[in-house]
Formats: sequence, structure tokens, C-alpha cells
Amino acid sequence: MIELTNEIFEETVLKSELPVLVDFSATWCGPCKKVAPIVEKIGEDYAGKVVVVKCDVEECEEVARRYGIMNIPTVLYFKNGEVVDKNVGAAPEKVFIEKLEKLL
Repeated sequence: MIELTNEIFEETVLKSELPVLVDFSATWCGPCKKVAPIVEKIGEDYAGKVVVVKCDVEECEEVARRYGIMNIPTVLYFKNGEVVDKNVGAAPEKVFIEKLEKLL
């Protein structure tokens, strides 16, 4: 899984030819720790179909601010450089899968 930084955001997310799932989280966030293994599994299961990246809001303050991330975990789904869906808070794996499948 790619650890996102402000510097590689545009190239990795906005210019990606594949749909992108961005997991905004923080190391100290309990619900984020529940979502992390789900997101990692999705990254493995959808390798080559979807780009899955992790964005620590403390490391990527600029990106988090740009997309108005107020609560974590927040997952944004990008297609063709645009946010097309989002998920705020912890959720079961099937919720993330359903949203991803709509992008494929």
C-alpha cells in the first residue's frame, strides 16, 4: 500500500488511470485501526484494478484540508481525478467493496 504525501498526491491519485481509494487516518485513531486491515486486504484483492493509498492526516495536512477531512477514518474514492464517493467512519468490508465495484 502506498503511503501518500502532499508531494506525490497529484501524481498518485489525480493522474491515476485506475480508480483510487484514499484512506485518511491517523496512527492514534482507534476506528482507523479497525479500517486499516480492511483497506490493506482490498488493496491486495484489487491489485491492478484499483490503487489503494493511505493518507495520515498529520503527514498530509495539505491534502486533508483540500478535501475537507474533518473526521477520520474517511475514505475517498477517486475516478479520473475527481472524488466520486466517500465513506466516513468505520464500516464493514462489504461497504467499501460495493463502492469500489461501482467504479470498475
